[in-house]
Amino acid sequence: MKLIKVLALALITYGASAQSFKVPTKSPLQTIKQEFALSSVEIEYSRPSARGRKIFGDLEAYGKLWRTGANAQTLITFGEDVKVNGTPLKAGKYTILSVIGKDEWKIRFCTPETSVFNFKESNVIATVSAKPVNVDFHWETFTILFGAQTDTSLEVNMIWENTMVPFTITTEIDEKVMANINKVMSSDTRPYLAAASYYLDNGKDLKKALEWANKAVEQQPDAFWVTHTKAKIQAKLGDKKGAMETAKLSLSQAKAASNQDYVALNEKLMATLK
Repeated sequence: MKLIKVLALALITYGASAQSFKVPTKSPLQTIKQEFALSSVEIEYSRPSARGRKIFGDLEAYGKLWRTGANAQTLITFGEDVKVNGTPLKAGKYTILSVIGKDEWKIRFCTPETSVFNFKESNVIATVSAKPVNVDFHWETFTILFGAQTDTSLEVNMIWENTMVPFTITTEIDEKVMANINKVMSSDTRPYLAAASYYLDNGKDLKKALEWANKAVEQQPDAFWVTHTKAKIQAKLGDKKGAMETAKLSLSQAKAASNQDYVALNEKLMATLK
């Protein structure tokens, strides 16, 4: 009886051990996230490796619907309304499926529960075209990377083997930002510097930007980065004399704070004003 109990305990222990046994995943999961515009873009996908196989046109045949990765769905989440290669998509989560082509890919953004196994055309929210680009090096493991970025555009690159397929996400944020600026600038605590900087960077009313920059300088008279912003606005307005005086002040403030970055920025600005 005692022997049976011992054997039973050993089997239970072995079973628990076997259940917790883990090996490396052949196509490991990766999640990447990029702050973009007023929110973010997040992509969750699995990363298969070539392992000596020919991929596009062979393992993944041309004209075939591909899961754009391995294992479960490849998912992309947009924090706000965007356009992908010019095609509108609402904020939310989508499955990415791809129809592989030698000269053109069709990237399908589908409802999040969609996979290659339950695919229906009715689940496709948008389809965009993308041109594959040959790269002169072998990319062993399928990889999705965020590339070049501006305030309103973000490049996504899908790379495997000797092929890169880029697509571009864009969004319109100016109307939202302007509405937010108008709202907060009527409150008691006003972000003068942020508002002035946005107006400067986006070609808005520079006289209003200078007015706010002056207010920002009043709030932080020794802040070299604030003074430098004012100098840039004055320069953009064509007031070279005023911009030079303000840049010199910012330069002295930056030197006092031992901030070499702003020393260099002011020196560069002053050189354009001579």
